[in-house]
Amino acid sequence: MFHGPIPAEGYYSYLTWNDIDKMPNKTNVILIQPIGAIEQHGAHLPLITDDAIGLQVIGKTLEQFSSQDNPAVYVLPPQHSGRSTEHISFPGTISLSATTLTSLLMDIGESVYRSGFRKLVFFNSHGGQPQVMEIVARDLRQRYSDFILFPIFIWHLPNVGQTLVTPHEFKCGIHAGYIETSLMLTFLKKYVKMDLAKKEYPSTVMSEHDLLGIEGGLAYAWVTKDLSQSGVIGDPTGATQDKGKRILASLVASFKKLLEEIYEFHF
Repeated sequence: MFHGPIPAEGYYSYLTWNDIDKMPNKTNVILIQPIGAIEQHGAHLPLITDDAIGLQVIGKTLEQFSSQDNPAVYVLPPQHSGRSTEHISFPGTISLSATTLTSLLMDIGESVYRSGFRKLVFFNSHGGQPQVMEIVARDLRQRYSDFILFPIFIWHLPNVGQTLVTPHEFKCGIHAGYIETSLMLTFLKKYVKMDLAKKEYPSTVMSEHDLLGIEGGLAYAWVTKDLSQSGVIGDPTGATQDKGKRILASLVASFKKLLEEIYEFHF
């Protein structure tokens, strides 16, 4: 079905215009716009990895709400491709420019605003584009003073991943490593090629500096080939389905709590 892992009753595109026109308490209904990526994830993971992880977290979270709560949250059609310029030297990666993605999300935001919605979550599952979501959310907020926007990056949600990996993997395993591979083993195991999983960390780039890092507030610009020739940045070789289930459950619990807070949030 077209809704994928999203519960059918929470899929925006299954509504009619009359459903939306007559929707009660529309200004407090939460719309979620998933934004993923179609990009290389080493030889062992499929291009859909970021996209799949984000949609699974959203779908499993909506399943946690009762049927009475579910109409308060709807999921817009996913934006599968994102800004993946750091990976374009690898075949298969599809990348939008930051300008294109910004324009696209601005248009989506303005469209749902015209329909009467006032709460929109940009749920991003790719590490190369949180800044785009933040800029779009701020610009839409400035343009429409009663529009409340939430640029959410999936890996800012509290989760148990840090407790399941070594400190080095948690710091450096940022792409196709232990955590992402474990998650993919839980819901797309058929497309995970563990026999091709390869460990690759940046040689010295990460360890030579106390403050500079590959991600975070004191980061430098990089493309994947600066750090990895295989496309993997981390160690996926010990990933397990059991660990993936634990990570997924913790992400779902955090996102459910976040949606409950968003529902109550007002300026």
